[in-house]
Amino acid sequence: MNRRSSWAIPYFIFMLIFVVLPLVMIMLYAFKDSNGSFSFSNIATFFQQKEAVNTLIYSIEIAIITTLLCLVIGYPAAYILSRKDLNRSAVTIVLFIMPMWINILVRTLATVALFDFGKIPLGEGALIFGMVYNFLPYMVYPIYNTLNKLDNSYVEAAQDLGANPIQQFVRVIIPLSKPGISSGVLMVFMPTISTFAISELLTMNKVKLFGTTIQENINNGLWNYGSALSLIMLVLIGVTTLLSYSGKGDEQSAGGLL
Repeated sequence: MNRRSSWAIPYFIFMLIFVVLPLVMIMLYAFKDSNGSFSFSNIATFFQQKEAVNTLIYSIEIAIITTLLCLVIGYPAAYILSRKDLNRSAVTIVLFIMPMWINILVRTLATVALFDFGKIPLGEGALIFGMVYNFLPYMVYPIYNTLNKLDNSYVEAAQDLGANPIQQFVRVIIPLSKPGISSGVLMVFMPTISTFAISELLTMNKVKLFGTTIQENINNGLWNYGSALSLIMLVLIGVTTLLSYSGKGDEQSAGGLL
């Protein structure tokens, strides 16, 4: 018990109970019919129901739009926060992280109240606004963390080679910040595609996402079909994760861009 590896035992037990076991249960339920026999009927049912497939496609579209908006808004913010000549106050960084300290449902209810106060109708626009508002810090912080650790010698080398500020940003800073971008995209896309509470509150159940479909089936006692839908979402998220990490660059790759 004195070895350092023994300290990982509590974390291993935690992952076994709260991560591995639920995934195994989803797999078991997904490939069983109502009689408890092994079957692919639940997966086949999903592809046969146009409404479920269209809901998944629509959820992917909303997740992509939200992720792109968070990237467009979050990258400049992270860049400004990481630059000592543009931001000299640590308070600004805390202000961007503070929303993460509040429960996401509380933030969503506050957004609903804001739209009601402005007499703005709830719908798809409110949903996207709420998604961006809730998940923007998850995009800003990974990019900021990467840019903050950026070796400034690469930028100085680009300056010595005659690169103007735009060329330095496009050909040096952005490639070197790809790990942060990949992490931010993953941290925004994954919860966005699987959420259901935000869509229910910000659209008054007018807009249905894939997470809502899973919730409805589970609440109605359709555990097998609900598990099959969850498995499909897990596969989609897993593929997204693999693509995200396979696309990560490293600092050495920037050397060939100078």
